[in-house]
Amino acid sequence: MRQHACRIAIGIMLVFGLTTAAAAQVGRGCSNATLKGAWGYTETGSVIAPTPTGGTVTLAAAAVGRYEFDRAGNFEGEQDSSANGAVGHDTKAGTYTITPECTGTLTLTAFRDGVPQRQSVWTFVLVDHGQEMRAIMTSMALPNGIPLSPTMTMTARRVLPIWVFWD
Repeated sequence: MRQHACRIAIGIMLVFGLTTAAAAQVGRGCSNATLKGAWGYTETGSVIAPTPTGGTVTLAAAAVGRYEFDRAGNFEGEQDSSANGAVGHDTKAGTYTITPECTGTLTLTAFRDGVPQRQSVWTFVLVDHGQEMRAIMTSMALPNGIPLSPTMTMTARRVLPIWVFWD
């Protein structure tokens, strides 16, 4: 009897907790605070770049890295990337905006050894209650202003602090 009453009490607490959390999600929009913290990401796709002879070349591209977002609309990070098999390490810095509907824009510059390599703009949406970001690159340019044609997507997940697992 006691065990049965305990199961009922736990069931009621679970249902109440889930409905309370769901109700909180319905009325809550996104803000700069929603992105605050560390995110791990992968990027995949291709970039069409001009050649010195006036033609173009399509480069397969991929990257894996980490961003750190503040609450003031700024972020920085680093990644290891491959463009047609040429692997390198980049640092990134930029700004972000986010709407209450959980969509937004990342504007960033990628650096190699402190030298700007390219600027890009990404449009994103947050899903899974703000735990995942999905994005597409909408523009890319070299530091001299030459535009490139990207077809790049990104998936990012919030990085939980390791202490979460030992509490």
